[in-house]
Amino acid sequence: MLDSLTRRAFMRAATITLAALALPGRAQAEAPALGCDILIVGSGAAGLRCALECLQRAPKLSTVVVSKGMVSRCATCMAAGGMNAVLGMTDGDSFERHLFDTVKGGDYLVDQTLTHAFCAEAPKAIRELDYWGMPFTRTQDGFVKARPFGGSSCIRTHYCKDKTGHFLSHTLLDAALSVGVKLLMDHELLDIGVDAGRLDGVVLRNLRTGEIAPLSCRCLVLATGGYTRIFWNRTSTPFGASGDGIAAALRCGLSFCDAEMLQFHPTGVLHGGTLISEASRAAGAYLINAKGERFMQRYAPQRMELGPRDIIARGIETEILEGRGFGSGDESYVLLDMRHLDRKKVTIGLPQIVHLAKLFENTDILREPLKIRPTAHYSMGGIGVAKWQTMETEIAGIFTCGEASCVSLHGANRLGGNSLTDTVVTGKWAGQGASERARELLLGPGKKAAELAAAWRERFREVTAGQGTAHAMYALREQLGQTLWYNLGIFRNETQLAHLEGVLDDLCQRYGKLRVPNANPVYNTAFTDYVELGNLLLLARCAALAARGRKESRGAHWRTDFPKRDDEHFLTHSVVRLGAGDSLNLSWKKVDVAFYPPKERKY
Repeated sequence: MLDSLTRRAFMRAATITLAALALPGRAQAEAPALGCDILIVGSGAAGLRCALECLQRAPKLSTVVVSKGMVSRCATCMAAGGMNAVLGMTDGDSFERHLFDTVKGGDYLVDQTLTHAFCAEAPKAIRELDYWGMPFTRTQDGFVKARPFGGSSCIRTHYCKDKTGHFLSHTLLDAALSVGVKLLMDHELLDIGVDAGRLDGVVLRNLRTGEIAPLSCRCLVLATGGYTRIFWNRTSTPFGASGDGIAAALRCGLSFCDAEMLQFHPTGVLHGGTLISEASRAAGAYLINAKGERFMQRYAPQRMELGPRDIIARGIETEILEGRGFGSGDESYVLLDMRHLDRKKVTIGLPQIVHLAKLFENTDILREPLKIRPTAHYSMGGIGVAKWQTMETEIAGIFTCGEASCVSLHGANRLGGNSLTDTVVTGKWAGQGASERARELLLGPGKKAAELAAAWRERFREVTAGQGTAHAMYALREQLGQTLWYNLGIFRNETQLAHLEGVLDDLCQRYGKLRVPNANPVYNTAFTDYVELGNLLLLARCAALAARGRKESRGAHWRTDFPKRDDEHFLTHSVVRLGAGDSLNLSWKKVDVAFYPPKERKY
């Protein structure tokens, strides 16, 4: 009997098709014939934690998690370092210190009331995960172990070797399976229907069959991750994380906040940008330039290699630009040196770092330094939230959480260790909000969702019927990444941003003429790439607009023509909305400064 109770058996039982969501009494011609109570798009830690909360609070409501691929293959699994929380094991630490570190790290663009609540909730999140069986690395006394991380004044980053995100994702998946989660895999979100200011359903595409169908739901939770894949050639973000949820949110009338705030992780491998975790520097790794110097002495003399990510990334790029790096052009780099560390401790404690260095650069990181350069990593910006306590947006029934959302927990620069905690805390808040709201809301009539689905079917026929080559689409995508890296990268200025807007306009015009030479709907990956590229272009335009409007330097947004922070004019969040004819409108919203007024930021 026990032999049959395998994880595979649970996965099979949890996996459904759209046919399982048939609604009685609805004709497809009039409205969606498919639906559920709560639909969660995204199967990373935020989406799974949200589903778990919904199922625990409202077990009689149907809750479905949608993912573009296998549930466990998500951006969360790529996160390595750890989870920040004050568990009381470090003398002198407190929620207030965690809050201040986060506010300072985010260069005072952090909304402080909700961040205080986040810091208070974080220890509960760690204890919940411990209860669900997450295999945290432990002290000799059996306590969950912590290590130092960049920008934190105390040791509060709890971890599972250097695979924390992987273990987090699988722990939440197992917990969700145990309470009966339903998984709709290999489906992508195309659009969101909104009618009279409330949710009216969504449009999904089955990647296996090509079927495009509307689906009704009482509540929708967008947990689709971030959008740093816009930097296509140099990013640590997985290929499938193309900002689909944020783009769909823009099209249905929601706001995109702090779009210009894109984090560049200091240590990506030279070729491709795959991340080497901050855990390497927490263990004592050095950053070395071509002169053999530990150059962070110039940029963060007190914290050195454990300064905040924006300062370290700028330090590396400055070394390269001023001629103290190795190589030239796209092959420029500095070195991450771990040769002085204990080989056994690193091999046992940081196995993923050892593996990635060998896999991507053919480097034994304990015998020779690793070539690294900053890589586009994390999105501080995301979908605007109207009420952080529930993570509901301005549109009734639509919620968001994790990296797809922007409650401005991270401000202008996220601290390492805060993102995984963010996923479980905001995922829980969204689950609480959606489960309560779903009891009040009725299924929408679905007319708008049905219209959008019909429009997407026509678009598929049009895009796949004409003459064209896949090469043109992929060349456009490569150009997008290259252009953004050199004009919206670690350093920016008015000339670069004005040039970028012109290039993006040209790319969008070329995109509108693209044709995919494959009319077969079954596993049409070229059309999937086409849809994702359209989303990336939209989000890149938003980021460029907000970056040009923010005429100051703050956190990850560094303007060489405005090198000072300007709290008088820009202690505000950027807010981008989609207008008529795909135009973009930029406005500003004040930052919540509830506890710590801005002051000079030093490390």
